[in-house]
Amino acid sequence: MADPTNTAYAEQASTKNYGLHAGVLGPMETLAQSISAVAPTATPSLTIPLVFALAGNATWFVYLLATIAILLVGFCVSRFARISASPGSLYSYTSSTLPPVFGAIAAWALLLAYVATGASVAAGALYYAVILAQQFLHWSAPALLVLALVCAVAAYIAWRDVKLSAEVMLWIEAISVAVILIILAALVFHFGLHLDLDQLRLTGIKFNSLGPALVLAIFSFVGFESATSLGAEARDPLRTIPRSVLLCAVLIGAFFMLCSYSQVLGFHAIGGKLSDTTSPLHQLAAVSGIAPLGVAIDIGAMVSMFACVLACINASSRLLIKMAHERLMPRTLERTGKHHGTPGPAIAVAAALIFLGTIVLTLRQVSPLDIYDLAGSLSVFGFLTVYALMAAALPFARRAAGQHSTGIAAISAITVIVMLLIAVFDLQSASDAVHGRTIPEIYLVYIVLGLLVYLIRRKEQKT
Repeated sequence: MADPTNTAYAEQASTKNYGLHAGVLGPMETLAQSISAVAPTATPSLTIPLVFALAGNATWFVYLLATIAILLVGFCVSRFARISASPGSLYSYTSSTLPPVFGAIAAWALLLAYVATGASVAAGALYYAVILAQQFLHWSAPALLVLALVCAVAAYIAWRDVKLSAEVMLWIEAISVAVILIILAALVFHFGLHLDLDQLRLTGIKFNSLGPALVLAIFSFVGFESATSLGAEARDPLRTIPRSVLLCAVLIGAFFMLCSYSQVLGFHAIGGKLSDTTSPLHQLAAVSGIAPLGVAIDIGAMVSMFACVLACINASSRLLIKMAHERLMPRTLERTGKHHGTPGPAIAVAAALIFLGTIVLTLRQVSPLDIYDLAGSLSVFGFLTVYALMAAALPFARRAAGQHSTGIAAISAITVIVMLLIAVFDLQSASDAVHGRTIPEIYLVYIVLGLLVYLIRRKEQKT
């Protein structure tokens, strides 16, 4: 049942479609956007081994903590999404409530977050493409060619039809996750169903390592809110989007906890160390007697990361539309095609930014896995900024809509504090100068430049 307290504030916030095709995406297609932006197949393959290196037997517990933190954010997003829907995603939530300068910060931070995530997973797709090309073709795939194809094909699908891109993402992620679940089931069948008491008792846990492990786990979830970027294209957005965001957080959290527990259990059984492998599921599939599915996992990881690039292009292009509408970007980025109903110029810019981010680092001889790490670390700062600003804005937006709640205001405050604590953990846990100083400095310089653009544009509008 629709919330009867929704007022003209909500109705006004959800009527403008910015030239996009309104109501073309159903609940499953809207959910696919959020799930694809998370790239769930990448976490069991690349991120869980890194978390295990820090948390050991507490890996599943770290993902439980990360799920709780993300559910706090998801709750705030879902409450906002009940009263507002637009292509601007979390930027629109912040800019419509807080002073304009905070809206500008949210816009630039979210743009960087989506583009950096896209660059990170594009490098991940390159990593698996190189492995597969060498394995099957005995050919070293040129990095520039692979990255160009990934970005160009994703941009074409995003431009061709938002419904098509949502369906492509949905099928890719459904198949990839299904293959992982089959491997985990085979693992249980092979070794027998039993509890891993070392994991349940958190044996050998080092509390000073939980902070950095939690930061890595949070990166596994970022982008889960990207369904909010489809506010103009989702059917019944004030109902569909909040459900998609919360459902994504719950499903992804459960999936990551299952994968982390099962992978650690599997490596305990075979006497190996999860943190020493870059393809854990491939190894577990071989041990379980289904080695061909290990190859399928590598293919699934590559295609899942491609789907994430597509999701990031979709989300960032819709954000660019809103930023252009607010004069933070050139007006030409507002243009949408009448036939396809997609923002061609904004899609081209988003794909180009993702491509340039990966190419610059590749030409500097940075490996794909290092690009995945560096770009992903940069994106976390953007997401944490926007999550905190959105949560801070929620009580004011609900009051404006006549829906003030002390309980929701308290949850919003807790969410802001949690996001700040995670940022502090991120800075304190850095094991090298690049993560501890260089990346935060790059992020701060970027935000300052974004604010300068905002001030210049504002001055131009006044004159």
